[in-house]
Amino acid sequence: MWQAFRNGSVYDLRSGDAMADDPHGGHPWGPERSVRARIVCWLLLDGPPALSGRVSSLKLSGLQITDVLDLAGGEVLPYAELKHCRFEKEVLVPEAKFTTLRLVNCSIPRVEAARVHTEGDLHLPRCRIHNGMRLTDAQIGTDLLINQAVIYRDRRGNSIMGDGLSVGQDLQAEMMESHGQLSLRGAKVGVSFSLRGSKLANPYGQRALNAPQMTVERTLYMTPAALGDPPMTSGTTPPRGTRVQRFECQGGIRLDDGRFGDAVDLAQARFTLENDQEVSLRRVQTPELRFLGEAPQRGKIILSGAKVVTLIDKSISWPGPGGLQMGGFSYENLVPQGSFPLSRRLSWVAAATAEYSPEPYEKLATVLRDSGEDADAREVLLAKQRRRRETLPLAAKLWGFAQDWTVAYGYRPGRAALWMAVLWAVSAVAFSRADHPAIKPGEHPNWNPALFALDLLLPVINLGQDSYWQLRGGWQWFAAILILLGWVLATTVAAGATRLLRRN
Repeated sequence: MWQAFRNGSVYDLRSGDAMADDPHGGHPWGPERSVRARIVCWLLLDGPPALSGRVSSLKLSGLQITDVLDLAGGEVLPYAELKHCRFEKEVLVPEAKFTTLRLVNCSIPRVEAARVHTEGDLHLPRCRIHNGMRLTDAQIGTDLLINQAVIYRDRRGNSIMGDGLSVGQDLQAEMMESHGQLSLRGAKVGVSFSLRGSKLANPYGQRALNAPQMTVERTLYMTPAALGDPPMTSGTTPPRGTRVQRFECQGGIRLDDGRFGDAVDLAQARFTLENDQEVSLRRVQTPELRFLGEAPQRGKIILSGAKVVTLIDKSISWPGPGGLQMGGFSYENLVPQGSFPLSRRLSWVAAATAEYSPEPYEKLATVLRDSGEDADAREVLLAKQRRRRETLPLAAKLWGFAQDWTVAYGYRPGRAALWMAVLWAVSAVAFSRADHPAIKPGEHPNWNPALFALDLLLPVINLGQDSYWQLRGGWQWFAAILILLGWVLATTVAAGATRLLRRN
């Protein structure tokens, strides 16, 4: 091992038997494959000089590291890469400095790496970490890779404690298994954060992913990954027929106050929630939200205060009444995938407003109108008035029914013209048979039942008919009803015109 370090070559103690060499299996490794952690630390911190023309580096494969590997506060200059190794006890690297550290397919009891600093990458792919990993305030110069890692919770219920973590480029956790809470509060990622094909589960607590105030300069992916060879997709389209593994989360997700430069992608994501758990996107800001996963059967989706430029969604992705909250949710464009009729979109808004709130309806109507769908926008505003009517007292509710029945609160003005025409025709025919003595004989125009009916029906406007003729008996009641109906129609039309002018 000493000579391999000076030579920069790999020191490999694997036997060639896949089962015996599996660091996660139960096959015992004897002293012939063991090295003391103190020797590893000695090489990394104060190793011998490299051979002439070589670069010293620690490359180990198939070794068992006994005792605690303690590099806390140290500065490690050589390149370090340990593959297929077993660590008997925890790895301690808090506040240590590395160029690049790679632990590949290793079995590790625990990783303590708070405030660790790397100029290059930190890789832990395919590792199994049995008692959690601490990366609080760690600073990773380029990429943090934990693809296909299996990480179990610590005594506080956290699989990864990464609050304040800073990653210069990508944070890749594709096809990872997290058994406990993945905590990334205030984390910063310089490019993208990929959870493609990962499985997060925390049956012991409220949340499986707790990442409020996270900043990702480009995209957060919670999308499928291909199960081919290689297994990670990293955004590429897998060949036709390739089996994929979707992102799954058992437990709540909290991304409140997050900032995502390009998108939050939830294509085919599956959430399994309890009744008191949430997928919370409160006050999230991102140009694009791709909400294309499966609708959770329980729990809630929270979008309150979120600001999105483009919302890409499916009708089957949203939960039913009581499962969605989006007060103050702002979006500018709607891009539905598949069939998403207006009736389903109205159900989407209704599901988010257990108690009447005009804001979601008005926001949807504005977006539809801006995209040129004026008829749909009017239907949304009509649905808003009908929902509001349910909260009114009886008298106002009856008046609302009258407006709805006559002119649909002014959002269907053609209906008012139809009612006017019908009433005018019926009343004109009726008045042609009515007894109509003149109030002042010799001082009246010629009797015209059509103009007389129109004069009663149109308030304010005087056509010079109703003031010259006198009706008696039931005709007086008929005229009074006609005048009242005229006022109702005129008032509702005026209300609709006012709304139209306000919108314009």
